[in-house]
Amino acid sequence: MTRRLAQTAYLAILLAATAAFVYPLLWLLSASLKPKSDVFDNRLIPETIQWSNFVEVWQAGPVLRWLVNSVTVGIMAATAVTLSSALVAFGFAYFRFRGRNLLFGLVLSTMMLPGAVTMIPVYLIWNKLGMVDTQVPLWGQNLFGTAFYIFLLRQFFLGVPRELFEAARVDGCSYFGLFRRIALPLCAPALVIVFVFELKASWSDLMRPLIYLQTPEYFTMPRGLKQIVDAYALSGEYHWEIAMAATLIATVPMIIAFAFAQRQIIDGLATSATKG
Repeated sequence: MTRRLAQTAYLAILLAATAAFVYPLLWLLSASLKPKSDVFDNRLIPETIQWSNFVEVWQAGPVLRWLVNSVTVGIMAATAVTLSSALVAFGFAYFRFRGRNLLFGLVLSTMMLPGAVTMIPVYLIWNKLGMVDTQVPLWGQNLFGTAFYIFLLRQFFLGVPRELFEAARVDGCSYFGLFRRIALPLCAPALVIVFVFELKASWSDLMRPLIYLQTPEYFTMPRGLKQIVDAYALSGEYHWEIAMAATLIATVPMIIAFAFAQRQIIDGLATSATKG
């Protein structure tokens, strides 16, 4: 009886947590199908379904272009940060040199720097390079890796038996060959985690597009959504049902990405937990 009560309580907690996470998405879906007057009535089942909201979204702006831009920038940013962070992490995990721990500590210390501290200097650098109002600053910074991803991947690389690397060195494999042929294949789940996390971060980023982009043709989806909302604010007539429909369209690709990568993400997190 005690075991059944514990299982029931556990299932109840899981159901409550699931409802808390799913409710905002259901509310967004419901609001995107409602007329303007019913958007904020908090009903999950609309009294009147207005499919025309999704038709008007494409008329409010070049949404398809913004989606393509978001996909392009997201893939470029995720690929750049995954490869660069993996390369740096492998260096910290494999090579033994004086001051390695101190240098790694300095890399990790950059996580304590607020983004607002480096925002202006980084903007001045891109402006000097003539890259403002282009999409390069949205993913170019990832070419130098990120401290959190370097730390995460280093832990995975440390879990690979060093004997594998030494055996490959005896066979004449280069250092880059160790990275490409041994380290990357054995740590594929960790690479998928980094790629998906950065893809999500880039997809939902609004700050950098606001700073660097002025031409609507280069807008990403979050920047385009803000332009739609700002246009309604200038006209004095808010169409929240259109904004909700556009937000739902922007959310679906990330749901699909996580659906396809969820197994690799779970495997990677389970592996990192096992390694401690």
